[in-house]
Amino acid sequence: MIYKIRIILDAEEDIFRDIEITNTSSLEELHNAVTQAFGFLGNEMASFFTCDEEWNQDEEIALFDVSDGAGSARLMSETFLEDILSEQHPKLIYVYDFLTMWTFYVELADIVEKEDGRSYPNLLFSFGEIPESPPEKKFESDPSVDFDDNFDNYDDLDFDENWN
Repeated sequence: MIYKIRIILDAEEDIFRDIEITNTSSLEELHNAVTQAFGFLGNEMASFFTCDEEWNQDEEIALFDVSDGAGSARLMSETFLEDILSEQHPKLIYVYDFLTMWTFYVELADIVEKEDGRSYPNLLFSFGEIPESPPEKKFESDPSVDFDDNFDNYDDLDFDENWN
């Protein structure tokens, strides 16, 4: 089977790519297809994240295992599209280059039969030019935190001054 996937840059402008890829491809193969489709070198760290219908991030699937050995990280090379994407769970988040945080929304658009003579992955459609730097992220602040507070009385902070 062939997955038709739309990858959308998290930006105000519409910038996306539509890719066809086999359902038996690994997430590493999808990572390579995405980096090529958007013109990245592909030499930066990256991760996919499972998510719910509202794009709330869940489990990380990393390009490389950079954990300290305490837990085993799920890896792109060992995770296959058919095991992670379905009509019931059609969304992933993809982050490329953790220093600049290029963030993309990945969504399964359709599942079709493989066409003879066509090679996969296949870039179907490209819309919009990727900017030179990633779009700035706008994080919501917690209105209950006031960083302008002056701490004139440290006695109310409930910590031991002589902790060392």
